[in-house]
Amino acid sequence: MSNNSKRITILTEVELRKTLSRLTSEIIEIVKNLENLLLIGIPTRGIDLSEVLEKELFLKTGVKIRKGTIDPTFYRDDQNRVGTRLIKATDIPIPIEKKEILLIDDVIYTGRTIRAAMDALYSWGRPQRIMLLVMVDRGHRELPIQPDFCGKKVPTSKNESISLRLKNIDNEEGVFLE
Repeated sequence: MSNNSKRITILTEVELRKTLSRLTSEIIEIVKNLENLLLIGIPTRGIDLSEVLEKELFLKTGVKIRKGTIDPTFYRDDQNRVGTRLIKATDIPIPIEKKEILLIDDVIYTGRTIRAAMDALYSWGRPQRIMLLVMVDRGHRELPIQPDFCGKKVPTSKNESISLRLKNIDNEEGVFLE
């Protein structure tokens, strides 16, 4: 636990678990054929979140849902503004034609990452539909992109940041405003 006095807990570990459970129930309700679903995580936390959701979905349905990752870095229209980070390899395990894709990210902000991820996805084929799941919607959209599944809406100022922390990576769990 960092001793950052400005840190505010948005979701505790228990609340995060309940939210993940609710989101998986919503996915099961909306996606009629889970065999046709492909979870696609957006680096870096979206990948971790997709693994958690895959386990939750398996526990609730017994269906092993395939997952992959997509790095939208090269598809961004604001690369010079966001800077560069280590590129994660895109890994799409199966053809996406006619698949239902669930793009997964931890936080939606301007919508630019999601738009870039969709552009990157279309270079792999044409899915039946693309849905979006985010843990936190912090507002400030610059593009008309809204999540189909949302853990929590949290209005923020532009100089605040939100972090999703997961036990297997961070040794703590929750969503925090910093």
